[in-house]
Amino acid sequence: MSKLNRRPVASLWIGESLHYLNQLCLKSHILAGHPTVLYCTSDVKNAPDGVEIRPATEIMEIDMGVVELTSASFLSNVFRYKMIKKTEAIWIDCDAFCHKPFPDDMTHIYAGHGFRGALNCGVVSIPSDGELIDALLDYYENLPEAPPWFNKNQKRKLERFAADPHPVRIYKAERTAFGPQAFTYFAQQTGDFDRALSPDYLYPVPFQLNDVFYDPYGRVEGHFSDNTLSVHLYTNGTKPWWRKHAPLAGSYAARMCQEVGIDPALALK
Repeated sequence: MSKLNRRPVASLWIGESLHYLNQLCLKSHILAGHPTVLYCTSDVKNAPDGVEIRPATEIMEIDMGVVELTSASFLSNVFRYKMIKKTEAIWIDCDAFCHKPFPDDMTHIYAGHGFRGALNCGVVSIPSDGELIDALLDYYENLPEAPPWFNKNQKRKLERFAADPHPVRIYKAERTAFGPQAFTYFAQQTGDFDRALSPDYLYPVPFQLNDVFYDPYGRVEGHFSDNTLSVHLYTNGTKPWWRKHAPLAGSYAARMCQEVGIDPALALK
């Protein structure tokens, strides 16, 4: 195993056990030399060796009532910036595979993804005392009646969910309003949007093509460039079959598991 002498990375896990793809992605950062912390709400027993398990409460309380009404990843959008503010670690989603180590001198790590041009926040490093992180935290801590970028249709959706807690209303009106939409909007307001990396750095495979990771005849590496640091596997978009079955031999998911030393059969849904 590589010496853990690179920049620390961290993520959040809400649940009791990791899927093999999450094990794969976390271990890939360890092997690249990144100290890797996984903040957890439960006593996770199947994290890969080398991953440091810490309680999520070190960063913030996780309201499980809100989680039950939204999704396991919803509050991670708040958690990631509070974590960066406190620790200055690089945030990594648990489905971001480390293709190459993050450079020590790269101060802004985030990129657009997919075909729409919006920024994603699956891998993020921004200054802990900058205007962008302050704007994001202020948004989460002082939620407006409606996010400032909401259109009339989105505002009408908010009215339909008036009985729900305010964060839940926003989630139901627009699932990504705490995540990519907020990150994109505030990066535009602070002038940080233009600092974004091109998609090939962090999201070389568009979300819409995520089935290619499980295709033994797919040319996943054809999407990569010399810039590629991270490969997002988009587990939220993975078809149920691949959550319950080991990847086919020769597929990118199977090859990376073999390379990193993860047995998919031991951690299926």
